[in-house]
Amino acid sequence: MDHATSTNAAVQTQLDRLWSLSPGADILGLERITALLDRLGNPQDRLPPTIHVAGTNGKGSTCAFLRSAIEAAGLTAHVYTSPHLVRFNERIRLAGRLIEDEALAALLADVLDHAEGIGASFFEVTTAAAFLAFSRTPADACIIEVGLGGRLDATNVLSRPIATGIAQLGIDHQSFLGDTAEAIAGEKAGIAKAGVPLVTMRYPASITQRVAEVAQAAGATVLPTGTDWRFTVEADRLIYTDAAGQIETPLPTLAGPHQPENLALAIALLRHQSALAIPPEAYTAAALDTRWPARMQRLHAGPLTALLPPGSQLWLDGGHNPAAAAAISATLDAIAHPGIGRSEVHLVLGMLANKDPLGLLAPFARVATTLHAVPVPQHEHHAPAMLAAIAHDLGIAAHTAPDIAAALRDITEIADPAEPPIVLILGSLYLAGEVLSANDEAPD
Repeated sequence: MDHATSTNAAVQTQLDRLWSLSPGADILGLERITALLDRLGNPQDRLPPTIHVAGTNGKGSTCAFLRSAIEAAGLTAHVYTSPHLVRFNERIRLAGRLIEDEALAALLADVLDHAEGIGASFFEVTTAAAFLAFSRTPADACIIEVGLGGRLDATNVLSRPIATGIAQLGIDHQSFLGDTAEAIAGEKAGIAKAGVPLVTMRYPASITQRVAEVAQAAGATVLPTGTDWRFTVEADRLIYTDAAGQIETPLPTLAGPHQPENLALAIALLRHQSALAIPPEAYTAAALDTRWPARMQRLHAGPLTALLPPGSQLWLDGGHNPAAAAAISATLDAIAHPGIGRSEVHLVLGMLANKDPLGLLAPFARVATTLHAVPVPQHEHHAPAMLAAIAHDLGIAAHTAPDIAAALRDITEIADPAEPPIVLILGSLYLAGEVLSANDEAPD
């Protein structure tokens, strides 16, 4: 379950109310959110033109690219994403700016006043608050990220989006979505709506078929990459092509070989709707200007980076499943081995108890020099000793530490003094939030 605190007393009062009303666990289903929104006057029906994005990995980055392109076109966008990293306010961006504490406190109070007896979850109340805020504040567009799954996610009360999209698919949240990639794909495709384009990436044949089945049942048109749109990466350029023509952009500044695909998905979503006019140059701006915290983010000088030897690189990624690990490890390998020679790579890992540590760690076996396992504060997590044992079995020198700062000090002790280390903290977005807060890099 998400944890949230605030330094603002009025916001904290409402968060305390939310904890007291919430059932205390993630739950799926549209009955509670529908009842709550009905009491609030159904604000979800009064949103600006809305794009709805699902996926196992990459949906947050796709939403960030969408926001950048829309704003580069001179338009404003509301954005709803989850989870937050440092401040609860990060979940609700009003016309380009994080919601202010005063407005957030009043908004949560309004929603909670209407929530008695419904049993709405933390995420359902937050979703209702976002929709209510978006319905009250003018903007040109609205970007909504699915929280969990799609079909039964609280955001799936949207009846008239201008486009829907599915980013990378993989295995995660099995207890909610099913144990097979096909079952999970079917849940994600549940955001499909009649007459609305469903833009998707390239998936294995069985997953593509399942997405098509769900979309067809909903009356949606599926627009997969490789068929209705395509992209290639050539040197330092991304070249996107669809029936309307070609768009060429620089490669994204967001680190990782997977980010061009996320950018291409965002371009495809905007190119297959007619409510928003986005000029070609806006996509170039999206490639260059998009930032998305805790996704292969290199941390700036701060209290945590100061614990490492001069010249070290400290990276942060909240990735926590095998598909994310494959992309992150490839990125890390390129950073550590850009040409002749190779830098030592040290991992700091904390994972929630419901995640697959072996699936996450296996792709790093040939990249990592050491692993330092830590707990995830305030969440049920895998014991650091167990994570270290799995890393050891993979051939990675493994250690444990009581917290991030201690892990970084341990790395400084063992690192080759002649070669500043590369350090990656990963395994949990909740842990990533702790890191950003400790290094004084809260998202804005």
